[in-house]
Parts: sequence; structure tokens; C-alpha cells
Amino acid sequence: MKQDRLKKQLILLRLIAALPGIVAVIMLPALVMAAAARETVMIRAIALPALITAAIALPCFLSLRKKKLNLNARDGYFLVFSTWALASFLGAFPFYLSGRGISFTDSLFESACTFATTGATTIGDVEALPRSLLLWRSAAHWFGGMGIVLISVALMPLLGVGGFQLIKAEAPGPEKEKITPKVTVTAKLLWLAYSVLTLVLFVLYLSGGMDWFDALCHSLTTMASGGVSTKNKGIAYFNSSFIDIVSTVFMLLAGLNFNLYYRLLQGKARDLIDNTEAKVYLGIFLAASVIIGLSLIPVYESPGRAFRYASYQAASMLSTTGAAIANYENWPGLARMALFGLVFIGGCSGSTAGGIKVIRHVVLWKQMGNELRRVMYPSGVFSVQLNKRVGRKDVVYGTAGFVFLYAMIIAAVTFLTAASGVDVFSSFSAALSITGNVGAGFGAAGPLHNYGGFTDPVKWLFSFVMIAGRLEMWTVFVLFRRDYWRR
Repeated sequence: MKQDRLKKQLILLRLIAALPGIVAVIMLPALVMAAAARETVMIRAIALPALITAAIALPCFLSLRKKKLNLNARDGYFLVFSTWALASFLGAFPFYLSGRGISFTDSLFESACTFATTGATTIGDVEALPRSLLLWRSAAHWFGGMGIVLISVALMPLLGVGGFQLIKAEAPGPEKEKITPKVTVTAKLLWLAYSVLTLVLFVLYLSGGMDWFDALCHSLTTMASGGVSTKNKGIAYFNSSFIDIVSTVFMLLAGLNFNLYYRLLQGKARDLIDNTEAKVYLGIFLAASVIIGLSLIPVYESPGRAFRYASYQAASMLSTTGAAIANYENWPGLARMALFGLVFIGGCSGSTAGGIKVIRHVVLWKQMGNELRRVMYPSGVFSVQLNKRVGRKDVVYGTAGFVFLYAMIIAAVTFLTAASGVDVFSSFSAALSITGNVGAGFGAAGPLHNYGGFTDPVKWLFSFVMIAGRLEMWTVFVLFRRDYWRR
């Protein structure tokens, strides 16, 4: 028994060493860009970590091809967290070796932001960065959006490893659902939908006046709900209502459950119409856009411009993209309060968005209604209905536990950030934004600032919390339980 367990652990360690090899693959486009632009420093900065990663990962990958390993939930959690942590560590080196004076702490923060799709940065002048580094940041955002592990799941047949435990550990939302009986087919279909939407967005950005490089980088980060840009002013740099509207639409699309796109391709439009989370998600966006837009009309003296800015910022905050086309901290109090509330919500489960997720708010709202009815009818039997079907009770319990853990993490991060000398409001805003993978916030984390002003220990804390938030908390914090390590 001990020999079997040791054998499994050794295979698992090799798998952990093999999966970050995907990072080396993601670096290839940036390496080609650096070579084409003759960016000598960036060629070394990208090639060195890519070659070292590939040298470690490739032998492990080849040695596992004939191995059989059935993962359980325990293995899946550890493997997913290890993969994301290693990817963030390896992804820091192109920033650190770029010769731009970026410290390793800031480099790690930038890398964690990219893979966690958080629209945050410590870099004040992104336009001064080499194009290859900007492409690396955008590409890592894109792959992080759907999930590095989801790519691995699609490749699992080559390793003989079952992948659903990885999807359960990585995929956002309280319920994990397979579109098809084979999980690898599911992964490939999700990536197909993701890629097609990105391609369409790229073409639209081109037609809106962006050059090919800006269109590529912005399409990658928009679909990933990342929010970073090749320009210091972000999308606002292009001063185009067409680009603003296109970006707004695709931020919303990125925040929808990608399983719905597959159902639409099957001609099952009814599934979208009946989907409780999608309807609430779009309803929240419309309500927020109207509230913010009406409050901005006196500011911009143009209803069209007011609602354009309002809808863009509402979509950005709700989908946790975190991009900004205006200094919303100067907006009226009602508009700012609406935006602040959207950060608490997040996108849909099964999307590239972060946050608590709309479905969890729906579950708790419905359960609150049930508890009020129970006060009036103590003997009544009530259930939570989702998508016109009765939901499982364990979803309610899991949702309540998740929201409590989420709140505790925000409280702890707020306390530790404030202890470093940051004012309480900025600390709370940054904690909320980082935990939900939004990036944009208020105060010291507002649209006119970046995270470079926080202390190094706080940046390390933020980097960890971003990864935890991207992996929906449970995957990470279950590793801190003593009974997890007991056999």
C-alpha cells in the first residue's frame, strides 16, 4: 500500500512539473515578436525561462505518456494550485529580466495579475514597455482567462490522466457541469467558443481604427476579463464610441457562462432564455447602466455620452475586467456607489469573470425569501429554484460557506493592508478588488493610480489572494486544513 501511494505521489510530482510547460508554449509568440523587433534584452528575458521550463517539463511529460493516474479531488486541488503558483512564478521572469527596473516583487505581482486576469498593474508607463513584453502580458491574460488547467484537461488523453477533477478544482462557480460525456471534448469546445469570440473581437477592433498589435492585445485581454492595455489611458486612448461599444458588448459576453454558447450552437436558445443567472446578470447590467447614466447626464451634458460611459464602466466592473475610460472617482456619489456595488457581484459561473458570481447572489436571495416564508409557515417545505428546476440543498450550503470565506478573506486583507499604512477605505477597496480579480477600485487603487505604491509584503499578499480568488478560494484554502494532509 505504501509503495503504491509513493508511486502515485512521484507520478503526481512529475505531472506538476510537466503542466507548467504550457507557460513555455505561451511565451513563444512574445519570443517571436522580440526576435522580429530585434529586442535583444527581451529575447534573453523570454527565452531563458522558456527554455528552462521546457527542459524540466518535456522529460516529465514524455515519462508520463504511458502512466495511468486517476486523480481524486485531493489530488486535483493540489495539482491546480501548484500549476497556477508555478505559472505565476515563471511568468514573472520576462518582466524581471526585461531591463526596465521592475523588481522581482513587482514582476511576480504582474505575472499573478496576468494569469489571474486581474486588471491591475504596478507599472506607471506601459507604453514604454517593449512590444514583446506587452504581448506576453496579453497572451498570459488570455490563457489565464479560460484556465491553464483547462488546456491541460484537453491534453490529458496524451498522459492517460482523467481531467474532470481538474475542471472541478479550477472552474468558477458553485456547480461544475460537463457539456459532453467526455471532459476533454468539453474543454476543446469551450476553447473553440473562446477563440472564435476573440477572433471576432479582433476583427471589430481592427475595423474601429486600432492597428493590428493594439487590436490583438486588447482582444486577448477583453475576452479574458483582464482589463490591461497597451496604452496608459486604456481604451480611452482611442477616443472612439465604436470601440467603446464593442468593448462593452464583449466584456458582457466574456462574463456569461460559456456553456450557454455551446447550447446556442446546438440550437438550444431556450436554455439561455431559461437560465436564471444569465437573466439576472443582464438585468443587473441594465439597471446599473440606467442608474449611472441618469446621474451622469448633468456631468457630460449629453445623454449619449453619459450612457456610453455608464454602460462601459458597468460592464467593466460587473465582468471584473477592471478597465476604465473615465475617472469615475469624480462622478456623482450615486454613480460611484453603483459601481462599488457591482464589484461585490462579479460575472457568471463558468465565465472568465471573477468575483462572488451572480449565481451565488441569486441562491442567497432566494434562500432569504424562503426563510421569510418559513417564518409565516413554519411547517412549509421550500426550495431554491434555478433555471426552472429545483436546486440541490448542498448548493445553498456551499454558497453560504463560500460567501462567508470570501468576506473573511476581504476583512483579513483589508486589515493587513491598513496595517502597512494605507488608509482604511483604500485598503478595503483594494482588498475587494484583488480578491474578486477586478483590479480597478477606489482611493489608492482608483483609475488614476496603480498598485506600485503598496509595500512589497502587501504585493506578495495580493499576489497570493489573486490566485486564490481565481481558483474560487476552496481549491487553495483546503490545502491549509490539517485533515487534508492526512491519509
